Amino acid sequence: MKLRRLAIALCAIAFTLPAAAQTPDLATIARSSGTPEIPGLKVVWLAPWGDVAKAHPWRNIIVHQTEGPAGSARGGAQAQAKNPTRRGVMVWVETDGTVYWAVAENLVPTHGDGGNRNDNKYIDNRPTFRQVVGNNSVGVEFAGNFPDVTRGATEAQVAAWRILVKVLRARYGIPLTQVYAHNWIDFKDARYCEGCELAKLAREWGE
Repeated sequence: MKLRRLAIALCAIAFTLPAAAQTPDLATIARSSGTPEIPGLKVVWLAPWGDVAKAHPWRNIIVHQTEGPAGSARGGAQAQAKNPTRRGVMVWVETDGTVYWAVAENLVPTHGDGGNRNDNKYIDNRPTFRQVVGNNSVGVEFAGNFPDVTRGATEAQVAAWRILVKVLRARYGIPLTQVYAHNWIDFKDARYCEGCELAKLAREWGE
């Protein structure tokens, strides 16, 4: 009888434990493989994670924004998955916050061509000049600023980014100071500062 009561008590404790105590933390999830469930993110896995030790040595994150309409991230990600090294990025984010992981992490898409910005307009470009480029940077593309390129990311995209940037940094060991907007490192469209608000938010959110 005593053993039965003890078992019932232990079950009751298990059911009342906070969810956080039963769910792996974000850092642990970020180092896993396959297609993990990431709390707070809806991820469509076109390319599952492999062994992170065998991933390309990513050192930076570059935030891009595309002039595609709402709904275009899915098509862009699917085209990227079929031709991983085409001009584009590894990760795409739709206006509703859905994240498309399009490219295996040991392959390098073409983006962030030259790291050629040297005017110090937005940041000190000495450490980025010809150093922060596509072959050492994870590219994240936020879709949906057509037809007004100055329109910022949606609330759903910002909410997804808050989690996604932590996952990327934890998975690849990328310091907060190495999250960049496209326009911070490369000369781009003069009409707006591509990726700047999202990169600033990531740095403001901190660890």
